[in-house]
Amino acid sequence: MEKKILLTGDRPTGRLHIGHYFGSLINRVKLQEEYESYILVADVQALTDNFNNPEKVRKNVREVVLDYLSVGIDPNKATIYLQSMIPEVAELTVFYSNLVTIARLQRNPTVKTEIAQKKEIFGESVTYGFLGYPVSQAADITAFDATIVPVGEDQLPLIEQCREIVRKFNSIYGDILKEPEAYLSNGKRIKGLDGNEKMGKSLGNAIYLSDEPEEITKKVMGAVTDPKRIKKDDKGNPDICMVNYYHNLFSSKEECNEVCSECREGKRGCVACKKQLANNIIETLRPIREKRKYYEERPELVDKILIDGSNRAREKAKETIKKVKKAMKLDYFEN
Repeated sequence: MEKKILLTGDRPTGRLHIGHYFGSLINRVKLQEEYESYILVADVQALTDNFNNPEKVRKNVREVVLDYLSVGIDPNKATIYLQSMIPEVAELTVFYSNLVTIARLQRNPTVKTEIAQKKEIFGESVTYGFLGYPVSQAADITAFDATIVPVGEDQLPLIEQCREIVRKFNSIYGDILKEPEAYLSNGKRIKGLDGNEKMGKSLGNAIYLSDEPEEITKKVMGAVTDPKRIKKDDKGNPDICMVNYYHNLFSSKEECNEVCSECREGKRGCVACKKQLANNIIETLRPIREKRKYYEERPELVDKILIDGSNRAREKAKETIKKVKKAMKLDYFEN
């Protein structure tokens, strides 16, 4: 029985952090056993809001691939590939752009939110590339006949936009494309060290999977705690403390209960609590750092994984573009 095809990925705009780890990466490692997985390094999409800094995107392609390999994504089970090495995706994007209106793209809730967040980049003049990136995503998904797309709830409008494009295409040209389904994972959205609801590369509130122990300790020591707790023997409220929040991610249940109890009773100081947390994070991420180091020392192996994956992905995309062009009567001189 053939496995269903799954597509997911990340924009290479920075190293991946523990928000990615708990939110999607753990799940991807499990899903690669169940699905034929394509893991996309979306460098072209990253340029939609980093067009003036291509070196940033280029540099982080390798960082993202190293993070994938270090958490256990297996290139023998999942196809890791680079978006810019699949020109068929760009061709599909052009074809699909005729099937969606500008007004529909402007109404997309995810796009609207992201445009508002990127005012400092675009001002009042959003580029065609950024407004139209859901069309490119539809091309990414359909190029591989993917029917499973893991997303968070905030990305559901993008999958629905893809489904609309597929239905429109099939209604005009015949039943060619497969309509994808969103796979809502049970991954957690992790808060930042500063208490922000989102841990982000650009927010300066993240612990990266590749952070060295000294850096992890430094970041944890600066994490936000109960602002009313001044002295060690002050009774604290762990419910509003980011250190306690991370203890629930990286510490045992027994440790968490002990930390909460001693904090509320004023028996444990914040420094001791933070040091314990830092050690737990360091130990949890140790095997990831060690595996990453293995690949860092073998750059030619990382290149081979990415080249081989991109070549496999392109062969699959070529099959799709051939069917699409035939349906659109663009298969000139084909036998």
